[in-house]
Amino acid sequence: MTDTLHEHADPHLSAGEPLVEMRGIGKTYGAIRALKGINLTVRAGEVTCVLGDNGAGKSTLIKIISGLHPHNEGTMKVDGKEVSFSSPRESLAHGIATVYQDLAVVSLMEVWRNFFLGSEMVGSRVPLAPLKINDMKRIADEELRKMGIVVKDINQPIGTLSGGQRQCVAIARAVYFGARVLILDEPTAALGVKQSGVVLKYTAAARDAGLGVVFITHNPHHAYLVGNHFVILKLGEAVLDKKRSEVALDELTRQMAGGDELTELSHELQGSAS
Repeated sequence: MTDTLHEHADPHLSAGEPLVEMRGIGKTYGAIRALKGINLTVRAGEVTCVLGDNGAGKSTLIKIISGLHPHNEGTMKVDGKEVSFSSPRESLAHGIATVYQDLAVVSLMEVWRNFFLGSEMVGSRVPLAPLKINDMKRIADEELRKMGIVVKDINQPIGTLSGGQRQCVAIARAVYFGARVLILDEPTAALGVKQSGVVLKYTAAARDAGLGVVFITHNPHHAYLVGNHFVILKLGEAVLDKKRSEVALDELTRQMAGGDELTELSHELQGSAS
């Protein structure tokens, strides 16, 4: 897979270069404040892990970066230029691809059709031009094989693949179509240990090939396996923002579990039990 990723990565992009920078980002929906004062930098060749429980603000952050919702406060820059996306197509045009938790796949459609979903190859630009079906089948099969995914039949419905394989198809599709920033929304949430390992392996490969990866999760163990930088959100605010060298897995897990609040609760429960 690494060769495939290097083939599509920007050769002029140096490791560690900021691709997306968010400063003081805030988002309100009427009287509801979903995010406040969020700082986030996505660098080439790094995995930035954003952790938090349900309602922490992870989904809102994804929607801002991917162009679904504009931010109300702060600034967002892509390649050093300030932006405010008005649609996912705008975000994608800047090389930002999002693989959502529920996946943008059609279960009953063939694997190759899902690989090219929304970006089908046609014989010409005239209306109702025939699809280049054989070319799409060949390319999809080649790209998946380069990732180590060998399906029995490229014509089989994608719903017959395992959850980990479907995630990897989505990652391969994003990389093939030129993504420089890859946002993964809870990619291991519904997977077992083995399938989670498959997804984490290719997440690391995307990082090593120079892509900037935003890994959204509530699992600190999965985050620590691939992450270079960690941000924990709680009620729309960042309660932890540290590089890998600055935080151990135990601290990351403790903060995710509630940090000082959990310690206080533990003392209260021990007191009531005595």
